Amino acid sequence: MPELTLNPDAAFAILLKAREFDGKVEETDPDTASNESDDNSVDVLEERSSDTTLHELTSAIRDLNEDELLDLIALIWIGRGDFAISEWDEARSSARDIGRARAPRYVAGIPLVSDYLEEALSQLGFSLEAYLDAH
Repeated sequence: MPELTLNPDAAFAILLKAREFDGKVEETDPDTASNESDDNSVDVLEERSSDTTLHELTSAIRDLNEDELLDLIALIWIGRGDFAISEWDEARSSARDIGRARAPRYVAGIPLVSDYLEEALSQLGFSLEAYLDAH
């Protein structure tokens, strides 16, 4: 089993932020002056220029050091099935090709990234449920 430099708690925080971002849909209700109780708060699910979810996700990724970033990308690829856990070193090495500057947008642009990250972390024995229970 690989030894992570990325703290599993940080990985789960990124996972949850990615899941929040993945749940967004294109804006369908441009009338932001509507009463939230009347529109069932659907605006929270819509992508808006004032929405900070993408910024929060990319900032969390940008704040990782180089080794943590390589772990994050390797975990995503393992969860997606591009690599097996036994290919950890190869996955981390390949992750270098993404580049530090491109990594936040790259990760945010992967559909189902939170599912892939959750799958890889579970393969390493870390549970989202346990993380949520602890926090």
